[in-house]
Amino acid sequence: MNKNTNLFKIPMSRIVALTLLDVMAIVASSFMALYLRFEFSFKEIPMEYRERYEVILPYTVLCTLFFFVVWKLYKSVWRYASATELINIAFASSCAALSQVVVSYALSQKMPRSYYALYWFFLFAATCGIRFSYRIMCILNSKRTSMIGKTEKTNVMIIGAGAAANMILKEIEQSQFISLRVKCIVDDHLGCHGKLLRGIPIVGGRDKIQDAAAEYGIDEIIFAIPSANRQTRKEILDICKETGCKLRAIPGTYQLINGEVSVSKLQEVEIEDLLGREPINTNIDEIIGYVSGKVVMVTGGGGSIGSELCRQIAGHHPRQLVIVDIYENNAYDIQQELVRKYPSLNLVVLIASVRNTNRMDQIFEIYHPDIVYHAAAHKHVPLMEVSPNEAVKNNVLGTWKVVQAADRWKVKRFVMISTDKAVNPTNIMGATKRLCEMIIQTYNNHSDTEFVAVRFGNVLGSNGSVIPLFKKQIAEGGPVTVTDPNIIRYFMTIPEAVSLVLQAGAYAKGGEIFVLDMGEPVRIFDLAQNLIKLSGYRVGEDIEIKFTGLRPGEKLYEEMLMAEEGMKETANKMIHIGQPIQIDEDKFMSQLEQLKDYVTQEPDDIREYIKQIVPTYVPKEE
Repeated sequence: MNKNTNLFKIPMSRIVALTLLDVMAIVASSFMALYLRFEFSFKEIPMEYRERYEVILPYTVLCTLFFFVVWKLYKSVWRYASATELINIAFASSCAALSQVVVSYALSQKMPRSYYALYWFFLFAATCGIRFSYRIMCILNSKRTSMIGKTEKTNVMIIGAGAAANMILKEIEQSQFISLRVKCIVDDHLGCHGKLLRGIPIVGGRDKIQDAAAEYGIDEIIFAIPSANRQTRKEILDICKETGCKLRAIPGTYQLINGEVSVSKLQEVEIEDLLGREPINTNIDEIIGYVSGKVVMVTGGGGSIGSELCRQIAGHHPRQLVIVDIYENNAYDIQQELVRKYPSLNLVVLIASVRNTNRMDQIFEIYHPDIVYHAAAHKHVPLMEVSPNEAVKNNVLGTWKVVQAADRWKVKRFVMISTDKAVNPTNIMGATKRLCEMIIQTYNNHSDTEFVAVRFGNVLGSNGSVIPLFKKQIAEGGPVTVTDPNIIRYFMTIPEAVSLVLQAGAYAKGGEIFVLDMGEPVRIFDLAQNLIKLSGYRVGEDIEIKFTGLRPGEKLYEEMLMAEEGMKETANKMIHIGQPIQIDEDKFMSQLEQLKDYVTQEPDDIREYIKQIVPTYVPKEE
């Protein structure tokens, strides 16, 4: 039923016109085949062949039209005709020519043997001419419009002369609404230099990028090598960003495989493309075996790290996922996303504060989680420097309450998200995180629950990170603010950090502080420069960089381990274990109890009290 009705969805006037043209082509092809057979002399055609021609012509027309319908020549959108349509025409013409042979012999109206081959040739040529002439006219009209049209076109260079570039060129060629004009292509493959791809010159390798950008007046560069590794991508983009052109890129290889490459899918080149390392790999089987079939709770599940934890856990088939967050908007966003992506997921989303003892105890009693990821925390260093008591209440006391509930209700494993700022902290946020690590290690020694912490540095794109801030400042015309020209940070993408957190959790035996290898540190000043260039602006001319000075509690660099912790490797070379530092547990728990009572009095000197508990905490003098 559907196949038949599809034909009638096409305007009948178009079908009728196309059919009439086909009938004329069939008649002309039949005659030309006979005419050519007798050397273009009508007089030389024997009368018997003329009569046979007239007899079989109606059958030829009907059979040919029948096979045109079978091979869907009346259903294709010829404006976008491609090799598929060409193949369909070849098969339809072949079937029609073969049917003509059968009809001729069945009616005893045999024609010269060469006639059938010539008929196939003329029919194929005429049908291609009719079908593809429309597309050719559309392309010519598009080129004419682009030359004289009112819309100003953006001059584009494409990096890569492969399948992705071909798809982009095809779309630009066919669309009247894309204001891009591809002027040249660059590809490192020597064999294609000097050739044309869809009429666009391939001018050379990456060494020609800057010269070609100037020669052709390029405004935008499209990176169309989705299979390129991170190192190659970085090397080429480092050259591209010096041209002052805006940069966009094909998302990835799987989009190419799925046929999803299009101009609308192009995305801005991200700063992580310039980090110059391959994405961190994890053992998915280990993670699935660890999470699958378990009740998993994520506190702070609506935040940057927490929400990505929820996404990856949801994809690893937990028995139930419980999300706890105090911020209802964040919780709602991740809830709706997971409901769409994983409709069969057993999902519970709860609004609650980790500082509420009774509420935490109630949640653990009802849901009995097997695994808890504790990501709820205040993390903004400058804000916490202004409100240190709140940092202590939320980070320290909140963690303590969740740890107590996990211990009471026999949670199998508890994973706390820590930070590199916990190492020799100079700010209250880092000091509170170090306190949390001490709580984790202390409780692990006296509980059936396996308590561990995972420590990593800055996460690209997370809430409060420099990249979203820089992008916003660039969009507003600058200046881009950097605290100090020498400040450096370790960086990792959110999915990388979370996948390593999950795998570290799978390795846990209790009491460990897992340290994620963040690679080489990156200067924030370099990040700012690169992001300005990737956006198509010139540093210092279009967008300025302004130095504002280190903020309260901020270091020039972050450390991942305290010297006395040492380092031990795991099966994943990107995950290391710091040896626990011995502490006087009785004294520590007594100080913690006193801290709980003291901080609620809103003291002015909470930092001094924290220094007594965390000896490595040295507040940065303002």
